[in-house]
Formats: sequence, structure tokens, C-alpha cells
Amino acid sequence: MGDKKRKKDKEDDGRVTLKKEIGLLSACAIIIGNIIGSGIFVSPKGVLEHAGSVGLSLIVWVCGGGICVLGSMCYAELGVTIPKSGGDYSYVTEIFGGLVGFLLLWSAVLIMYPTTLAVIALTFANYVLQPAFQNCQTPYAATRLLATICVLFLTWVNCYSVRWATRIQDVFTVGKLLALGLIIIVGLVQIGRGYYDALVPSVAFQFSQDPSVGQIALAFLQASFAYSGWNFLNYVTEEVVEPRKNLPRAIYISIPLVTLVYTMTNIAYFTSMTPEELLASNAVAVTFGEKLLGMFSWVMPISVALSTFGGINGYLFTSSRLCFSGAREGHLPHLLAMIHLKNCTPIPALMLCCFATILILCIGETHNLINYVSFINYLSYGVTIAGLIYLRKKKPDLMRPIKVNLLIPIAYMLFWVVLLCFSLYSEPMVCGLGMVIVLTGVPVYFVGVWWKNKPKWIYRMTEKVTYVGQKVCYVMFPQQDPAEGQPLTSDKDRD
Repeated sequence: MGDKKRKKDKEDDGRVTLKKEIGLLSACAIIIGNIIGSGIFVSPKGVLEHAGSVGLSLIVWVCGGGICVLGSMCYAELGVTIPKSGGDYSYVTEIFGGLVGFLLLWSAVLIMYPTTLAVIALTFANYVLQPAFQNCQTPYAATRLLATICVLFLTWVNCYSVRWATRIQDVFTVGKLLALGLIIIVGLVQIGRGYYDALVPSVAFQFSQDPSVGQIALAFLQASFAYSGWNFLNYVTEEVVEPRKNLPRAIYISIPLVTLVYTMTNIAYFTSMTPEELLASNAVAVTFGEKLLGMFSWVMPISVALSTFGGINGYLFTSSRLCFSGAREGHLPHLLAMIHLKNCTPIPALMLCCFATILILCIGETHNLINYVSFINYLSYGVTIAGLIYLRKKKPDLMRPIKVNLLIPIAYMLFWVVLLCFSLYSEPMVCGLGMVIVLTGVPVYFVGVWWKNKPKWIYRMTEKVTYVGQKVCYVMFPQQDPAEGQPLTSDKDRD
């Protein structure tokens, strides 16, 4: 009945637009589902290694969540001030212009999201296949094949229905929270039984190495990988029901909840493992299950697989909307800005994300590329929040339904500068190559976007490809919802 009603509404108003089917619960599920992927099951090792002690590693986890809260508050203001899908890209394009926005879009579409999707898909495949290959390494071809099947299936779901995609996100978000809840409950039972020696302050702050600012910065980068995805709801703003109300609510509910869950999960890990055992483990959650769950240890690999499955769905859902927004601004081919005539889903953009991910899976060097992805990711966060500060100065009278204290973006920027500076000092090659990846978009921008008087045969060819794509995918340009995407105006202009 709900589908019939939505179809009738579409026929009555004569418009084909992105469906507003993301309520508060689904919005929270998108944020939590994108944050909680494979990170919490693998990052504790890296955080502890660089922090040098149990106590400092827990402080890093709490402070990492706090930094995400600061950033998400800034994104909440930007999300309701510039109510467009596309997140960082849309805001930076609106504030700084086409070139800066295109560079963010270029790096995201070229490497950031396909690589992240590929890594999560491979993690899913490895954990699903692990029970069948307990005493040996899972075959290379089998993991790639299963990862590809998973990506193709979830791409089909996202192409068919926004509601199906959000329901999958809801269900698997609950599943991964239950899995982490099991770890936390078992950890609390261990504490009740007196197994908390590693958490006693006199022991927790015994350093295995002399702490340094550079190592602490690297510990924050490791924790930040587990927290990445906190800004993803801003990529689908136009599909959120009452975004000016539900966007900030979802952010303020989800980020503190994830911070609490992550901190308690790490505390639970230390009730069953010594720091040395945790550092020696390549799959912390699996080791935890083997030590405490006995015959039910199989629950952990399945939990990680379910967690990553939901993460793939969330990344596909949001990254395709980035391609859609970029094409709508004229920075990507027009075909990517079209949606299915009946299902109102951005099928061409979803297919591009799917094929790019499969290409990265075939290349096979995903774990090396993820280092460059982390640097580019944080570069985009900083540029976006710098844009908020600039917009405050450039348009002080702009209508802002949410207006955070200016000290919040300033505090985030100070942390961002320190983190990136020490990252450059510690990993100059990784950061340098990350910058090269971003800057390769400059000539592409001037040739593809800035150059308007191209030869006619180029326009004829692109029109032909667009026409064929429309016929194959059954798509058309959506009509702009008049309630969204209004130009930036000030309070004075509205008076």
C-alpha cells in the first residue's frame, strides 16, 4: 500500500524527484551503520601500538569521539544552511567555487570511496570464508569473487528501492550494535569477576615506549579510521524527511552513542587480553571470542561479516549520491545526475560506484591505498569546516537554522592542523602521494569543466552516450524539489 501511495503522489504532482524516505531512525542507522564497519574490529591494535599504553589508548578513543562530535556539529550547521545532497563536495563548491569542489569530488570518486568499499567488501569475504579455511589462508580468487558478488547484490538492491536499502541499513545496524553489545556485556561480566588488571590506573599507564606527540597523532589517525563515516548523512540531505529537524537530531544521537560503544568495547577487550596479546592479534574480536565464548566463538566472525555487509550498503548508498550531486553541478557526465523513472533511484551513479569498486578489487592493492584514503579524507574535513568559518565572515546575515559557537569549528581546525602536520612529519611519502592524487584533478577540471568551447564532435559523442544510457537504465533528470536547494539568502533578504 505504501508503494502504491508513493506512486500515486508522484503521478498527482507530475514530478520525478528523489524520494524523502529517510526518517529519524533511518538517519541514525545511516550514521551508525557507516561508522561501525570493520574499524572497531581491527583499529584497537593500531591505537594501542601508537599510544603505548592501555590508559592512553582509551583516552584516544574517547577524545576521537569528541572530535567527531565537534565536526558533526559544524556539519549540522552546514547541512541545514546549504540543504543539498553531496556533503563536503556540495558545501565546498557553494563556498569556495568549482575548482576546490571538483578536487574533492575527483579524489573521492577516483580512489576514496571505491577503495574503502573494496576494503570493507574484502573484510566481509574473509570473515565469511574463514570457517571453511580455518587452518590456511583463504584463497585470493574466492575472496575477490565473494566480495564482488556482495557489491553487485547490494548495488541491485540500491537500484531497485531506496526503502529496501534503508531497511537493510536499519536491520544490519541493529545487528552490529547487538554484536558489540555482546562484547560489552561479556566484558562487564569479566570486570564483575575481577578480571580488570589491565585497567587499574597504575598498570594502564605503564608505557611500552616513550610517548611522543607524533605517535599520539598516529594513534588518533588509527582511531579516526574507525570513526570515519560520521558525516555521511549530509550526502543524502535531500532524501531526509524534514532535514532541518532530523539531520541535527540524528547527528547528536548517533555520534555520542558510537563513542560510548567504542570505548566500552575496548574496555571489554582488555578484560580478556593483555596488551601483548592484543598487539599480536590480527582480528581482535575473533581472538576475544575464542578466549571467552568457547563453543560460541563462531558468533564473532559472523558478527564482523554482518557489520561489514551493512557498511558496504551504507557506503554504496551515500557515495552514489555524491556522484549524483557532482553530475548535477556539471562536474561529472550528465547521465550520472539522472534517476530511474519509476524507482526514483540514481542508477547510473550507483553503477559507476559498483564498477569502480570492482576495478579496485581486481587491482588487489587495496590495503596500500587505504593510507592515501585516510589522508584525503581528513583533508576534505578540514577544507569543509574552514569553509564554514569563511562563510560566517563572508555572509554574516545568512539564515542559519542551526548556528554553532564559532569556537567549535576553530577548535576542530586547530586539532586538524596539528594532526595533519604530525602526519606529514611521520608519513611524508603517504601524505605526499595523497596530495598528488588530489592535484591530478586540476588539469581534468580545466579540460572537462572550465573549457566550454569544445569541438562539436565531443558534444555529439557525449549526447549519444547519454541517450543510450538513458534508454538502458530508464532514467531521466529529476525535477528540483522547490522546498530544497534554495539559494543562500540572508535574514535581511527574507524580511
